[in-house]
Amino acid sequence: MQKLKEKILNEGEVLSDKVLKVDSFLNHQVDPAFTMELGRELAGRFTGTGITKILTVEASGIAVALTTGLALGVPVVFAKKNKAATQAPHSYSSNIFSFTKQEAVDIYVNKKFISREDRVLIVDDFLAQGEALRGMVNIINQAGATLVGVGIVIEKVFQGGGQALREKGIRIESLAPIASLAGGRVRFID
Repeated sequence: MQKLKEKILNEGEVLSDKVLKVDSFLNHQVDPAFTMELGRELAGRFTGTGITKILTVEASGIAVALTTGLALGVPVVFAKKNKAATQAPHSYSSNIFSFTKQEAVDIYVNKKFISREDRVLIVDDFLAQGEALRGMVNIINQAGATLVGVGIVIEKVFQGGGQALREKGIRIESLAPIASLAGGRVRFID
């Protein structure tokens, strides 16, 4: 998606060979009109696959998941990173490690929101080492639901998470696959 790549080049900041900061439009401040475009693009890539639910993990993936769900006309479920007092005792859970925050966290989804009848699309803002995705795939498997695929805004291909998941037969669509951040420069895969 060319417009996304231009936004990354113009507004993103390369903080290291592994870290790209895009908080001005994607995961801190959100550009609503642009996020709608991202959601429509992801929805278009999965049209006709019978998706009944979208799953993401809080918090950065919610905006893009919501616009994708709006474009597909399906509900969005987000895995919570903390078990709330109001949360039902019957939840699917998985443990994930955040390399950005350098911490492990448990994620939870109430069992009433994903069932074996569901065909689920995972949507997230970033794919790097694939920890969040592995956790969400685990939750979908616990529910006995069908994973249709994964829609990602920015994939840091050089970190290998996408390759490992693709080798397991998971369809991943990335709007901006990045080959490298070396030397402070974003290099996309065409």
